[in-house]
Amino acid sequence: MIVRDQLVKFLNDELQVDKIRDYCPNGLQVEGKVEIRRIITGVTASQALLEAAISANADAILVHHGYFWKDEAAQITGIKKKRLQALLANDINLLAYHLPLDAHKTLGNNAQLGALLGVEGITAVAGVEPAGVLMQGQFKQSTPLLALKQQLQQLLGRDVLVSDAGIGAVTTLAWCTGGGQGYIEQAASAGAQLFISGEVSEKTIHLSRELGIHFIAAGHHATERYGVKALGEYIAQQFDVDVEFIDIDNPA
Repeated sequence: MIVRDQLVKFLNDELQVDKIRDYCPNGLQVEGKVEIRRIITGVTASQALLEAAISANADAILVHHGYFWKDEAAQITGIKKKRLQALLANDINLLAYHLPLDAHKTLGNNAQLGALLGVEGITAVAGVEPAGVLMQGQFKQSTPLLALKQQLQQLLGRDVLVSDAGIGAVTTLAWCTGGGQGYIEQAASAGAQLFISGEVSEKTIHLSRELGIHFIAAGHHATERYGVKALGEYIAQQFDVDVEFIDIDNPA
């Protein structure tokens, strides 16, 4: 068991939330019971995840995508009412960490995706804030783009979209999980031959071709499963709590 405020402080300190500007509140978003024995982790605090957590008798839910985003409507109606009602009625804490979880040097989404791909020499791309939101590294040996596509599809369990810039095999790469396609120019400037993100925009493909950098969109949800899962496992190592990751499938 861990006391709620102790867990929040531990996570806020580990993820250095005070040092990162974000467009949502990081940390405790909805207050529930004081004593926490069971935590459910997941990518997004959707109704499906809330219901799974309720069925699992969770005391807290830990996610990457929580609530109360900048410029969203403040009214507690519709979907927002239903979600908050479920949390409050069951006295479940909701903790959410967005950019701090993307950028963490070992537990973050970027670090975890890099490790999954077997990337070596992983570092944050200099000049991009917060540090770690865009990472770079290299493969041990030059790898054909088609082989990387197949590897990603096998690891993530989904199809990926590929833009072949016609530059051949890949040694150096940069990546930003989720909706990070806007970093493609910084990735190219850092010397990457391949840029991986979760999402793709129309202009991303044109930039890939004109900058001469391969691009892969591997899914927002698919690329961001690993940070919150790793963070939950880290909590279980540090405290006497039961932690379970639940993957609510999302093809986006």
